[in-house]
Amino acid sequence: MLYGRNNEQARISTLLAGAREEGRSGALLLRGEAGIGKSALLDHAADLLSGESGARVLRVTGIEAESGIAFAGINQLLWPVRDRLDGLPGPQAAALNAALSGSGASGDVPPAGDRFTTGLAVLTLLADLAEDGPVLCLVDDAQWLDGATAEALLFAARRLAAEAVVMLFAARDDAFTGTGLTELPLERLGRDDAVRFLAEHGLSPSIRDRILHESGGNPLALREFGMAGDRLPDESRPLPVTDRVVARFQSRIDELPDKTRLMLLIAAAEGRGYMPSLLGAAREMGVGLADLERAERDGLVEVSGRSIAFRHPLIRAAVYQGAVAACRIAVHQALASSSEDADCRARHRASAALGPDEEVADDLQGAAERARKRTGYATAASLYQQAADLTPARDVQAARLRAAATMKLQAGRADEAEDLASRAGTLTDDPAELARLGRVRAVVEYERGNRRTAARMMVEHAAYAEPDDRTAMLRTGAAYAWTSGEAPALLRAAKSLPDDALVGGLAHLAGADLARGVPLLARLVAEARTTTPGPAVAAGLDEAARLALILGDDEAALELAAVEAARCRLNGLIGALPGVLRTQAQAQVATGLHADAEATLIEAISLACDTGVPSGDWRLSAVFARVAAVEGDESRLRDMPERSDAAMGLLELGLGRYDDALRHLEAVPRQYSADAMLAAADLVEVAVRAGQPERGRAPFDRFRAWADAVQQPWAMAIALRCEALLDDTEDPYAQAVRLHEKATRPFEKARTELLYGEWLRRARRRSDARTPLRSAMEVFERLHAKPWLDRARAELRATGESGSASTPTAPVLLDRLTPQELQVVRLAAEGISSREIAAQLFLSRRTVEYHLYKAYPKLGISSRKELSRLALEPSTT
Repeated sequence: MLYGRNNEQARISTLLAGAREEGRSGALLLRGEAGIGKSALLDHAADLLSGESGARVLRVTGIEAESGIAFAGINQLLWPVRDRLDGLPGPQAAALNAALSGSGASGDVPPAGDRFTTGLAVLTLLADLAEDGPVLCLVDDAQWLDGATAEALLFAARRLAAEAVVMLFAARDDAFTGTGLTELPLERLGRDDAVRFLAEHGLSPSIRDRILHESGGNPLALREFGMAGDRLPDESRPLPVTDRVVARFQSRIDELPDKTRLMLLIAAAEGRGYMPSLLGAAREMGVGLADLERAERDGLVEVSGRSIAFRHPLIRAAVYQGAVAACRIAVHQALASSSEDADCRARHRASAALGPDEEVADDLQGAAERARKRTGYATAASLYQQAADLTPARDVQAARLRAAATMKLQAGRADEAEDLASRAGTLTDDPAELARLGRVRAVVEYERGNRRTAARMMVEHAAYAEPDDRTAMLRTGAAYAWTSGEAPALLRAAKSLPDDALVGGLAHLAGADLARGVPLLARLVAEARTTTPGPAVAAGLDEAARLALILGDDEAALELAAVEAARCRLNGLIGALPGVLRTQAQAQVATGLHADAEATLIEAISLACDTGVPSGDWRLSAVFARVAAVEGDESRLRDMPERSDAAMGLLELGLGRYDDALRHLEAVPRQYSADAMLAAADLVEVAVRAGQPERGRAPFDRFRAWADAVQQPWAMAIALRCEALLDDTEDPYAQAVRLHEKATRPFEKARTELLYGEWLRRARRRSDARTPLRSAMEVFERLHAKPWLDRARAELRATGESGSASTPTAPVLLDRLTPQELQVVRLAAEGISSREIAAQLFLSRRTVEYHLYKAYPKLGISSRKELSRLALEPSTT
């Protein structure tokens, strides 16, 4: 019976009822000190589902000794349902098979893919199991899960929706933090509940009161002290409750026979309760299973089948901490010699090491490399760090710390990576190694948003790198420099890598040499579009899509980003997808597909958060700024942490605040890219409207030179529009409107039509003005560009027409959908099955069907069949 946990039990019951009755999923993290009753609540949750038809309970308990073994927890959790792996999509099945395979005695590791694919496979597997009934996944002592397991389970928990799956985690107060899960803190029991707890022990009032005082309301302390009764040791000084409980356990252990204590120590040092390894060490030390009988009778351990488990982790801690160092070392040596698993053998050898030992460090490095191959990057980082701590040679120690830092970066832990890199830097004078450490630090700076610093560091350190590293560092440094406007670093990279088309092309653009820069980048884009995507080529498709955006080649950017996104989805490359989706969203925003861009970005931000990227990644949220500016959403734009002067300038222009618009737009870096060039074109209009056309001449010259170089119809049309504004003549307007007809960028087309309509109305040609003004109004309405729509309506009314709203169209119907509903509906309309959609969007099948269920009424339909009748394809016209 649980005392004082009514509220907690009610929370758990509500979660399970939602899964059982409505198919809802949920996740909850129980947090509290050792002995507070977390495990008891997990047991209570399991009891609530026991005997229910079709229900399934899966359980894993984090084991401190296994925290350095990649996917040890996944093996414990999913081993009972491993026969269901064949039903998973190919990449997911492969990832989970790799996770469940282990390294074995030989240390061989099967190939694995993206580190988050395992988490997706866990989600899909749990959802599949829930087809038969609710699934309860219990994760105890989560603070001791290996990093790879924790990452996979948290990814699955964050993406739960409508699968009838409940995941309950339990963790200590000061660990397993930053999960993003809803937390339920467990408090100590009040006096009344504690008295009820102790009632069964028949204690005298004086002993009971002492136990109440000593335990502080901790249930485990109440139990142990209650069992001790008047044999409770007299504490001469106050200790934390956990320490008092450990002391109580140690006093019980001290009463055991020597052989029993040794057998307990072997079990504590082995940690996993794996009988074959434990008994092998026991034989070597002259003890056996029979020596555990007394401890088993006393309730300290439980022996079942092929495993041994301590009744509570604090008992294991008491056994291990209470043994002398020499005995602990001897036990670890025996465990190392009896272990058949390469990773476990390395762990025990490390625990037995008395000082630096290259042979042991090499074993740990081998374990780290196996964890890396299985995408257990956090585990690999820890093992590399342990190997470094046992490494005698300073230069080798530095290399291992750098490897640990690199793995920390791969695991998304930039601050820890920087600390390790800094430590490594004090151990070596080797220029090549220092360059590699500089590369780590540069990536850390970029992840923090310090792009200029990152660019300088990457390029500077590349000068001292080995040839194989230098090229990659210079290319990365050049990309950092371009995005941050750090021209000196970019030019330096180009000088060091003269034959690279990417670096050279960006450098020429930075130096205003359009004639040489544009063809180099355009060639890379064309090659990416015409080459059959293979693994090597596909890896550069996102880069090519970003180059297409720089050149204003919207069609190529959309195509390349879509192909790369599809590749990531097909292969379960979840970690890479947010960046690809960002590129895709930029292309969608440029071409007026705002609803699609919002859906794309929300998916990207969701994936970034679900994979542990803080705040969904600043690079993703920044893309929303252009949409907010177009829509005139001032409060939304000003609340964004990453809002550019270009976006603010467009907002102020739309709202008619020309002085503020001038200030922002003149602060935009003078870069020859599509985004910067749009700001230059905006500056021309602002200067004319502010009555200072001379301030628009230089921006116009820059834009026209760029438009002539890239030869994109939309850019050439805007150049003509700018010319018409500055010269106040009709012919460039008319030419621009004709060019826009075969171009992307509907927002820019509508702006040209608005300006042309305004010019025609001022020329008293009101009838002629109505056609471009009506067209502009329809586009602004579809894009929710309110300030621009208001202006177009006012102009249309000035011609004598009402300027009323247009008839709702299919895109307006789609506006009723949430971004995720829009994604699901579009894919379903193509005839893609719910299971295939789930694999593409990294959701469960039941969640996909839930979104369809919610979308149908909004679209006025009731089935998949009717989807084909709706105009769901994105349109840029």
